[in-house]
Amino acid sequence: MLAPLQSYREVSTPGLHPLLHSPYLTGYGEDTILWFVKKYGNVLSLDFANIPSVVVSGMPLIKEVFTQLEPNFLNRPVTLLRQHLFSKNGLIFSSGQTWKEQRRFTLMTLRNFGLGKKSLEQRIQEEAQHLVDAIGEEGGQPFDPHFNVNNAVSNIICTVTFGERFEYHDSQFQEMLRLLDEVMCLESSLMCQLYNIFPRIIHYLPGSHQTLFRNWRKLKLFVSDIIDNHRKDWDPEEPRDFIDAFLKEMTKYPDKTTTSFNEENLICSTLDLFFAGTETTSTTLRWALLCMALYPEVQEKVQAEIDRVIGQGRQPILADRESMPYTNAVIHEVQRIGNIIPFNVPREGTGDTKLAGFDLPKGIMILTNLTALHRDPKEWATPDIFNPEHFLENGQFKKRESFLPFSMGKRACLGEQLARSELFIFFTALVQKFTFKPPADEKLSLQFRMSVTVSPVSHRICAIPRL
Repeated sequence: MLAPLQSYREVSTPGLHPLLHSPYLTGYGEDTILWFVKKYGNVLSLDFANIPSVVVSGMPLIKEVFTQLEPNFLNRPVTLLRQHLFSKNGLIFSSGQTWKEQRRFTLMTLRNFGLGKKSLEQRIQEEAQHLVDAIGEEGGQPFDPHFNVNNAVSNIICTVTFGERFEYHDSQFQEMLRLLDEVMCLESSLMCQLYNIFPRIIHYLPGSHQTLFRNWRKLKLFVSDIIDNHRKDWDPEEPRDFIDAFLKEMTKYPDKTTTSFNEENLICSTLDLFFAGTETTSTTLRWALLCMALYPEVQEKVQAEIDRVIGQGRQPILADRESMPYTNAVIHEVQRIGNIIPFNVPREGTGDTKLAGFDLPKGIMILTNLTALHRDPKEWATPDIFNPEHFLENGQFKKRESFLPFSMGKRACLGEQLARSELFIFFTALVQKFTFKPPADEKLSLQFRMSVTVSPVSHRICAIPRL
């Protein structure tokens, strides 16, 4: 409890709020938090499950947390649920030596296997063509774009981690994507949050947490089987992918107690790459297609720019982005309005810290309020409206400091460059070949579903081929 800490605001709310966005925000919705910020200021405390937490709002304070004070906030808090699933392994929720070793190794390996190179750009282009073909098979009829988009985006990270892409009709791959989608939803469920508070009791009860555990076991087994297959024809001198490179790294440390390069971390880091490389970019792309169907005048402008710069005779390339400020602005506005990780991935204080005159104790969980940042009326002309002009000035693309979908600092998204490349090529290739419209008898909206990320509710759209 935070009772002894009188140096910053404590807030409590009766019961659950219906607008739940994050497993760390059970009981508090996006609009509720915004109301708290207006009432209490940019530093306020909230108890999430059994974790004392502070929500930081406003660009000056968020920037301070991620720059001057970042050495005090490099760790990740680990809920009891995640402790049960992953311990402190992997990339996303590891801390200390494990995080430093895994992040350094992963960045180096991603570069070795194409990040920032023409070879990876070509892989994205090839996959974009597969996605265009798959959507073309719908014949302009209403369809749910969810798993087609998931397939395409996931295949990029799969080529890096597993050394292969999967066909969209591959039953095992489809099952893996289904399990991944289900765990995203289940983690924010009531029973999973109760597990964080009463693990010894809830562990023995039926409920969504048991489904979550089963799904993660299946996902771990899937990766473990791929690792076993890699070992059969593994050549340490010729690594084919992330798994091969990790296996080689493991051989450098005979004493596994002194390093994080072990089998469990290989499985967890691979799953983290698979999750992060699939879910976030895929969700953003689905928001993008939905926005095109909802805002046809924006879609027309994007298509006009595509026709002028690229035409219909070739695929988009990353070099086109500099000549396409409107398309670039639309993608950024989709990220702002979609706001898929509204309170960022949390940090944990490694020592007592002073922020804005308030004393924050060691072990406090820090949530940075990207929702307030991306909807700040002082920063955005029309904060609640989809408006690509937010990222344009005199017809040219304009960077905005108060735009942090990939976070910032040493723990910023390590796949940012890959995600930006995928978003541009996939989005441009799709809008080049199709006009996205609502089905004749269905009404589309920007309603979202509750998950680890904020994603559109299940919907159908029509992809009408452009002549």
